[in-house]
Amino acid sequence: MTKPDSVAVGPLPVGSVAPEFELRDQNNRRVTLSTLREKGDVLIVFFPLAFTGTCEGELGYIRDNLPKFDDTTLTTVAVSVGPPPTHKVWSSAQGYLFPILSDFWPHGGVASEYGVLDTDRGYANRGTFLVARDGTVRFSDMVGPGEARTVDTWDEALSLRS
Repeated sequence: MTKPDSVAVGPLPVGSVAPEFELRDQNNRRVTLSTLREKGDVLIVFFPLAFTGTCEGELGYIRDNLPKFDDTTLTTVAVSVGPPPTHKVWSSAQGYLFPILSDFWPHGGVASEYGVLDTDRGYANRGTFLVARDGTVRFSDMVGPGEARTVDTWDEALSLRS
């Protein structure tokens, strides 16, 4: 018997309805997609794990360019399977001022709904989704383990804002 491929089959396609979620941020506050969408578009950035070089670099890019990623009509959130206390320490150390959400329990449940969970490794691949205010996915991309998002990925996602 062959083992099924554990890597996510692929991210939600453009045009899909984004699954609703309620997760806790690094300050243990509840965050829902529907509440975020009240402001406007939402960029959802799945990342594998805190305290890793590639993840720090990607989220550091968001931090260093925050006006592009958080304004009156866009909110960016990062999502990982790590627990809120870990995200609190990491975000404080790195100066991340945007929400870092915990997909801890059920473990990877939201990542799974978005099609980016690697079940063998127990964490999300790097999925990037732009969700419009109406709840539809306008941008969808995923890179596998060991790969990093490029500046072109960020630029393409942000170019599709409402």
